[in-house]
Amino acid sequence: MATITADPAAASSSKPERDARLASSEPGHVAPGEIALGVIIGRTSEFFDFFVFGLACVLVFPRLVFPWAEPVAGTLYSFGLFALAFVARPVGSVLFMAIDRRYGRATKLTIALFLLGLSTCLIAFLPGYETIGTWSAVLLGLCRIGQGLALGGAWDGLASLLALNAPPSRRGWYAMLPQLGAPVGFMLASGLFAFFQLQLSDADFMGFGWRYPFFVAFTINVVALFARLRLVATEEFRRLLEADELEPEPVLQTVRASGRNILVGAFVPLACYALFHLVTVFPVSWINLFTGRSVGEFLMVQFAGATVATMTIVMSGLIADQIGRRSTIALAAALIGLFALGSIVAPLLFGDSMAGQTIFVVVGFALLGLAYGQSSGAIAENFGTKYRYTGSALTSDLAWLVGAGFAPLVALYASSHLGLPWVGVYLLSGAVCTLGALGLNRRLGTTA
Repeated sequence: MATITADPAAASSSKPERDARLASSEPGHVAPGEIALGVIIGRTSEFFDFFVFGLACVLVFPRLVFPWAEPVAGTLYSFGLFALAFVARPVGSVLFMAIDRRYGRATKLTIALFLLGLSTCLIAFLPGYETIGTWSAVLLGLCRIGQGLALGGAWDGLASLLALNAPPSRRGWYAMLPQLGAPVGFMLASGLFAFFQLQLSDADFMGFGWRYPFFVAFTINVVALFARLRLVATEEFRRLLEADELEPEPVLQTVRASGRNILVGAFVPLACYALFHLVTVFPVSWINLFTGRSVGEFLMVQFAGATVATMTIVMSGLIADQIGRRSTIALAAALIGLFALGSIVAPLLFGDSMAGQTIFVVVGFALLGLAYGQSSGAIAENFGTKYRYTGSALTSDLAWLVGAGFAPLVALYASSHLGLPWVGVYLLSGAVCTLGALGLNRRLGTTA
């Protein structure tokens, strides 16, 4: 068997890539199951960091950073900071693609994941308003921007590697595997916050308990980094790069060549992206501000809901392989539209109705899993080989910005000023956009 150093590609690769290759159990080759596991670990780390911040926007930052504001206003200010990462994410994609082209994928991922872990971990040391005044909000905003830049750089193409190597009859199944990182990341974040909420006094939670999940983030990101470096060093990955399957193209060139696909593709997953934070972050804010229910207990209900989402993500892969990904996304969007109509006519998340709150969360998570399971595959298929990597990254950035970035802010403002039915109106608009984008894709001849 030829040694690693005999491979010209290996000889010219960066040191992190060579180190990762030497750590491989079988040089130059990774089984599809290992690719799937690495992708799930990577996505889990990203979503854990974001959900930890989102939950803290409800439970911690209004009291720590904005104690001078009324509770609702303080939470809205926190959600404003929450949105900063989604604004910064496209900038991060552009910046880190330049690093990718010059220094390689491994270098880019190393910088991005260390930045993500460091930005999250530094929040654990954040002084409050009573200590440093408005600088507390400024420092928190800078850390949040760092998270957004890093997430743009964390786009590694591994999900495309997995999908492109899938048998044609199993593409729906392989497309859903990377999406499992989202509910797993939320379960880790909500489980940690629920534990400290239920076990500590309020003073201890605000004093040190809330900081622990932010400490954990750095360790999780280091594990994810090594899992992903292990994969970008494989023979399969190098072959795809050489065939321009996963090569980062200049952003302006990609926009000129595939701008229509980027714009239309960004609206395809809008229903599930709008629902994303309406069943994760927003309900916690409503429970915390307007009901007497224990937040820690409600987080455990959401933990159960995320478990249901994991199952429906798996179901989406099975369904998509039978009826196609476009039809699966359309079906999920239609069901989300019906769910939104039900929330308008008879709001489930209302007052102190614990049964209604639980139904809203569990049903919402189930629909989220069904829709989210195929959203990544839909984005990637909009592009030809040359622009798939950069086009998919830009489309995902735009979709998250439009669909999810401001969702908690809009939902809380609308519900607190106009009533809960307006949350359903917001969600319904996302479902309409998804169905409209799918129809436009069909008319334009794209393949999502």
